[in-house]
Amino acid sequence: MHPIFVYLRRSIKKSFDNLQNEKLKHNLLQAVPFWIGSLITGVLAVMYAKLFTWGEKLMNFIIDWNAWMIFIIAPIGFVLSWWLVKEFAPYSKGSGIPQVMAAVELANPKEHTKIRHLLSIKIIVFKILSSLALVIGGGAVGREGPTIQIAGSVFRKVNEYLPDWWPKISKKNMIMTGAAAGLSAAFNTPLGGIVFAVEELSKTHINYFKTALFTAVIIAGLTAQTLAGSYLYLGYPKTADVSLMVMFPVILVAGISGVLASQLSVFMLAINAWKKRLKSDRSNIIFLVISALIIASLAFFVNREILGSGKEIMERTLFTDDKHEDWYMPIFRMIGPALSFTSGGAGGIFAPALSAGASVGSVISGWINLTPNETNVVILGGMVAFLTGITRAPFTSAIIVLEMTDRHSLIFHLMLAGMVSSLISLMVSRRSLYDALKISYLEELRGEKKS
Repeated sequence: MHPIFVYLRRSIKKSFDNLQNEKLKHNLLQAVPFWIGSLITGVLAVMYAKLFTWGEKLMNFIIDWNAWMIFIIAPIGFVLSWWLVKEFAPYSKGSGIPQVMAAVELANPKEHTKIRHLLSIKIIVFKILSSLALVIGGGAVGREGPTIQIAGSVFRKVNEYLPDWWPKISKKNMIMTGAAAGLSAAFNTPLGGIVFAVEELSKTHINYFKTALFTAVIIAGLTAQTLAGSYLYLGYPKTADVSLMVMFPVILVAGISGVLASQLSVFMLAINAWKKRLKSDRSNIIFLVISALIIASLAFFVNREILGSGKEIMERTLFTDDKHEDWYMPIFRMIGPALSFTSGGAGGIFAPALSAGASVGSVISGWINLTPNETNVVILGGMVAFLTGITRAPFTSAIIVLEMTDRHSLIFHLMLAGMVSSLISLMVSRRSLYDALKISYLEELRGEKKS
């Protein structure tokens, strides 16, 4: 170990040994790792967000320079993203949330050694590099899911580096708290981070880790705000003076979004299952090139908004007079993530799901001639519903959209959208995308032990 780290550890131990109050000493020692993990998570989340934004800007710069370049950068981006994951960090592919869910399940005395495959420094490095390659190549992916895996990796490593004399901290609580801190820092949504940990990850009573969870979310969020400034992920859409009748289009859009999102999940799982038959690198590369060229062709000949995370769709439909998307955009915003997410590269589906939901809300509200403010409410409902259809976490979805727009008056509209989508999604498919992927990761890792 580096002499500086040795010196720091000795100094910290000496400081704590000087404390006379044993209970205070124990509580401080329990808290410090969460503080350190949260600070590092906040810094990495901001750095990653800036790199991701730079990647999207570079992609747009290249296409603005010469539109035909999309046919070159897309195949290169897709293949490079897949190769980085395959060669260096196989479990850094995709969103990262299923990997964190699997890690939480593996956090037991018998299986905890397997967690290193899912959460590590190597995962952090190649998660960032692979997702950047994919987004520069026009992949329709987001950074929010990857941030959660990055944060889980940070917290796991902090826990691992604790000296032997340090009080033992639950690996499960550490990972869950890290994931919540990651989501909080990625979206600037502290409540969303807490609800996500409880709704999506936790099989443990919240009392066991609530203090650590709250603290980590606050520190990670404040660190991100200090570095990036206080911001809303989207902004303040106008939603005043809408009648109660807007509930009906919200229910309609939520139902449609729930069906589409759960069908998208089924489709992506089917592609993943089919891809397992592709044994050679050559056949994988052919699949990736074809996927990239499909996305490039749709972007070049029809609409460029199929590319990237889709945040510009949300911003335009919510904050400008250009509120109504063409009828095919929801389909495009499903094709893009479907081909990008199954590429084998790294990239999340949170932001693409939100943009797909926004496009559904935008199209439907245009058909039924709603006012601009009513349209905004329906778009936000569509965002919650589509994300719920993917995650099956209606409370998390509603709280995230609520916090990223600061529209607290719409809490009931958004929860209604999440509930309707959740019920509809269950009729299409019993298991969420994340759950299905989590199970496949667990089977892979547990299979390693048997072999």
